[in-house]
Amino acid sequence: MSTADRVLEALGEVYDPELDEPITDLRFVTSCDVSPDGDVEVRLRLPTPQCAPNFAFLMVADARAAIVGVPGVRRVHVVLEDHYTGREINDAVDAEGGYEAAFPGEGTERVDALRSLFHRKALVARQWRVYERLIAAGERPGEVSSWVLAELPDGDADVRRCDELRRALGLDVRPEAPAFVRPDGSPIAAQDLDRWRRSGRLINTSLELNGGMCRQLLQNRHGLAPEEVHA
Repeated sequence: MSTADRVLEALGEVYDPELDEPITDLRFVTSCDVSPDGDVEVRLRLPTPQCAPNFAFLMVADARAAIVGVPGVRRVHVVLEDHYTGREINDAVDAEGGYEAAFPGEGTERVDALRSLFHRKALVARQWRVYERLIAAGERPGEVSSWVLAELPDGDADVRRCDELRRALGLDVRPEAPAFVRPDGSPIAAQDLDRWRRSGRLINTSLELNGGMCRQLLQNRHGLAPEEVHA
């Protein structure tokens, strides 16, 4: 695998914080250039120039952090294109500064809290997807709700993402830990199962609708064919 391929693979692990989808799937990566010496320049685009600065900063900073760890990479330059706070974000990330370096007076703890909030929402939605697929496959709801992590299907993308989200939130990821939990890590009581499923469905629907809207905005803004947006 070439360095460029490894860089793109690393970018595939960078998620839009609100949508919980990889920025590569969302077509937010405009270009990725790698020199023979391992210098990398990645250019990112967002659906509108007014996308929230905190979301934009997180994606640019996360993209840079992911690329820095790729073997063969020497220097990294990530550019957010055509955004009303692009200069502030690009300069701060280039200097390896935090959110407050881009927006003085805006505490880093606020953007960290926002990331945690979206991680919790994504965990509920992803667990709901796994749960509903198991029920559709013939498993009994009461039994599935008492499963542990070791019982979940291998190779399932949502299961893998749930593991990542649980680790990011500091939740239990031991094989014997409950498979389906609240955002604070506590098990879901039998009497709360229906409410949890309704919540998961609503959050998942919201993520899908917002993702579809972002794809449409990106398509219109950059003149992309629909099949390119969904590639």
